[in-house]
Amino acid sequence: MLANLLADLPHPGTPTPQEAFEDILSRPGVRIERIVSTGQCSPDGFWYDQPHGEWVVVLAGSAGLAFDDEAEVRVMRAGDFVDIAPHRRHRVVWTDADTPTVWLAVHYGEP
Repeated sequence: MLANLLADLPHPGTPTPQEAFEDILSRPGVRIERIVSTGQCSPDGFWYDQPHGEWVVVLAGSAGLAFDDEAEVRVMRAGDFVDIAPHRRHRVVWTDADTPTVWLAVHYGEP
């Protein structure tokens, strides 16, 4: 099991074919996962529309996060976080291709 959220990251500038998702903790009603991105983004036209809330923080790297109800893309850097309400449509526009972007996502209110 992972003991350090910044361990076992791809070498900077080395893209991976897909994002890496790893559950850190799962309990009734809450799930915490680490996501590592190396330049990935949501597919064109795709929006997440989750039935549960999600609190997410960028621990390393950077990303652009778009919300269907906001005109501007939010640039997220290390330390930036957001609480995403259930059914608030959002998508990842870009992630840093030169430095792994490490997210910590807390999904709450899951069945």
